[in-house]
Amino acid sequence: MPRTPRPPRLAGLLGAATAALSLLAASPAVAVAPPLSAPRIAAHFDLAQGQQPENIAVEPDGSADLTFSFARQIARVSTDGELTVLATLPAPAHPATPVLGAAVVSGIARAHDGTLYFAYATGTDDLTGIWRLCPGGLPERISAFPAESLPNGLALDEHAGLLYSSDSALGLVRTVPVTGGAPAAWASGAELRPTAAFGANGLKVHHHAVWVTNTDAGTLLRIPIRADGSAAPAETRASGLAGIDDFAFTGHGDALIAALNPSSEAMYIAEDGSHHTVLTAADGLSNPTSVAVHGDTVYLPSAAYFSQQDPNLLLATLER
Repeated sequence: MPRTPRPPRLAGLLGAATAALSLLAASPAVAVAPPLSAPRIAAHFDLAQGQQPENIAVEPDGSADLTFSFARQIARVSTDGELTVLATLPAPAHPATPVLGAAVVSGIARAHDGTLYFAYATGTDDLTGIWRLCPGGLPERISAFPAESLPNGLALDEHAGLLYSSDSALGLVRTVPVTGGAPAAWASGAELRPTAAFGANGLKVHHHAVWVTNTDAGTLLRIPIRADGSAAPAETRASGLAGIDDFAFTGHGDALIAALNPSSEAMYIAEDGSHHTVLTAADGLSNPTSVAVHGDTVYLPSAAYFSQQDPNLLLATLER
């Protein structure tokens, strides 16, 4: 999640991204591919105002709730493309977020009653953690994380009353009660740790397991949830996914669509771990950060972290 102006600590990340973009420019454009069709831009955002969407949750009517990472905002895009800022998080006096330096709002999850939960990292003890926004209310922190944390992906298991949060800097998954309170380390290990910048990142709860990506490793992991709620050993379900960020399942099975950030690609990953590109920059992607599926529509926010061009919300039709 780089930004402008660019913090010195991101020089290595940006160098790698530049190389990836050069390779992309030298390669033939890949048109939209099955199971997706009809890509279209639903909304363009203002880069100068920091409107770089990091994560997404979808409302029942199809509106998109987004986190604008470095703007520290929660926003909603209606089905007709109208943008409304729902909340702006308080700015830390001296941000020192791991890897990034700046304060950043990242993962978001929606409860059935419309409550939004989201992760906020500032590098300070007073603000870092999981926050909640009730309909018509003000944002409030419900769980404090250590300052050295970089909470990123977030998923809600309403049946268990738990939020699962990935930590990209420390390489672990935490749980937090939806009612708030102290976080608990749930899963850790080499599979989740970063090797350069971002370890555990995108996260979903699906079929009695927590699925999580490791961006540095380019892997998709499945961590089964045991009967007592503890984490079983992680299984690698797919690899060779350079720059993988967030993802979403396409249906009741384990097939999914994943966002590959630096290369501006969306990837279809089959249940057996095989994968192929389904969308590229030629279709409108500009460093996609997350994915959501609502009915037969796939949502892909692009933050333009590396391209610095056209942050947007792209929609595509999912062919069942």
